[in-house]
Amino acid sequence: MSGTTDAKRSIRQAVDFGALLAFLAAYVINRFGRGLDGQEALVQATWVLVAASAVALIVGWLVERRLAPLPLLSGGFALIFGGLTLLFNDPTLLKVKLSIQNGLLAAVLLGSLPFRRYPFKYLLESAFRLTEAGWRGLTLRYGLYFAAVAVVNEIVWRTQSDDVWVSFRGGLWLASAAFGIWQVVYIMKHMIKDDDAPAPENPDTGL
Repeated sequence: MSGTTDAKRSIRQAVDFGALLAFLAAYVINRFGRGLDGQEALVQATWVLVAASAVALIVGWLVERRLAPLPLLSGGFALIFGGLTLLFNDPTLLKVKLSIQNGLLAAVLLGSLPFRRYPFKYLLESAFRLTEAGWRGLTLRYGLYFAAVAVVNEIVWRTQSDDVWVSFRGGLWLASAAFGIWQVVYIMKHMIKDDDAPAPENPDTGL
């Protein structure tokens, strides 16, 4: 059962990456193959991004019979801001999408810390069990990461060319993958093993 779940997750992740790869490829073709300027190449590539994001959501539903929260958020933002980019012919909307999406995630995660209601705990507890300190640390780490992405994206798109921003967008996927692998080490360190689990209450004494 675990193997089947892992296979489904791998398919979904591959499709999600495929949407980004299709967007990057479309930009390169329009920018350097057709000779369009950066702004127009981004708009043309957005058509591909919107279509690929819709396909990714459909495949995710067909494979898992559900829409996982994070892929749904990412795909939903791509559809909304991609649609607005095409409607207004303004690629700036696509660029700020990354800031708004990651800023929202950072606000939710960091905002949950004072209340000790960690979203990751509710999303991932069925997959693995962590200590309370582990959930808190994982939430803090990802909250700061998403905040950093939002800030860096704002700096890049406001100060650099379209070519640089598209390169940054592609490199961000690699950075996210590396960050995720780094967190695996942290998760393993804070996992609750069966022999560490608290003993069940005595049903006779109530102690």
